Amino acid sequence: MAASAMGGRLVLLPCLVVAPLLLAGAARGHPGCDSLFPQFYDHSCPRAKEIVRSVVARAIARETRMMAASLVRLHFHDCFVKGCDASVLLDNSTGIVSEKGSNPNSNSARGFEVIDEIKAALETACPGTVSCADILALADRDSTVLVGGPYWDVPLGRRDSLGASIQGSNNDIPAPNNTLPTIITKFRRQGLDVADVVALSGAHTIGLSRCTSFRQRLYNQTDNGMADATLEASYAARLRQGCPRSGGDGNLFPLDLATPARFDNLYFKNLLVGKGLLSSDEVLLTKSAETVALVKAYADDVDLFFQHFAQSMVKMGNISPLTGAQGEIRKNCRRLNGN
Repeated sequence: MAASAMGGRLVLLPCLVVAPLLLAGAARGHPGCDSLFPQFYDHSCPRAKEIVRSVVARAIARETRMMAASLVRLHFHDCFVKGCDASVLLDNSTGIVSEKGSNPNSNSARGFEVIDEIKAALETACPGTVSCADILALADRDSTVLVGGPYWDVPLGRRDSLGASIQGSNNDIPAPNNTLPTIITKFRRQGLDVADVVALSGAHTIGLSRCTSFRQRLYNQTDNGMADATLEASYAARLRQGCPRSGGDGNLFPLDLATPARFDNLYFKNLLVGKGLLSSDEVLLTKSAETVALVKAYADDVDLFFQHFAQSMVKMGNISPLTGAQGEIRKNCRRLNGN
């Protein structure tokens, strides 16, 4: 049984039987929970969670506007490729083409140095014990909590992959310009449902995005080059000032205009008034009655959003974990132990 702290209250998140979704009667489950459990390191490395939390806290204090979002995104990009096995952390080496060079990750994925710092501290305290995959899962949760989001107990016991898949990274991670059916299909391949799509999209309440990820919404939507009609006019004009037709590709913009460094439900409120930054945000409000209902529910009730986000994070963290004798426990998250 896991607990999620929301607004000073605890919401129970059972491992195998989770509170039903309050909309559309959809059940929320946690595949794989039977092989992972939050107490996995209680005896082998009792300070593991404390060490991860302290390093993440220092990293976020140094870079409040970006690092929490970067660490959350890193876990997401890991789990959607070959499962939650830390394959995203591997550098290029003999026999391995790093996922860091894929389209979703190149010049975009960040936080690798923070994971290195956590791993070094854990190797000092408990050599060869805590996997890089579990570090990613814990860092995701701690990052969320440290910027105001919900707490959940992280099932642990993952092991690290012996390879990477740049093809999987290019093909399986949802992209900012994907259609809603494509996004839903990519989630369903991982055992995640439409409710997970909307709940996990709520992570866009923190972090920044590059101009290249949304420029197509600002220009050439019609013959006269107007912005996407779903963008609120003053918001579109503001975006166009910093994201010209050409150049400025790396210019950064908050995914949540109102509170970009705080985990809350204003992302969903923004969507309702035409201020969702990415196409993948906007389609939640315009392409499906089911996703619209969830957006409105989360905009109205931050506790509901926090509960479902925590449930979806546990569910995502259980995508095809390596356990038992599978994989290895890397000593350095960037390379296999044999390299």
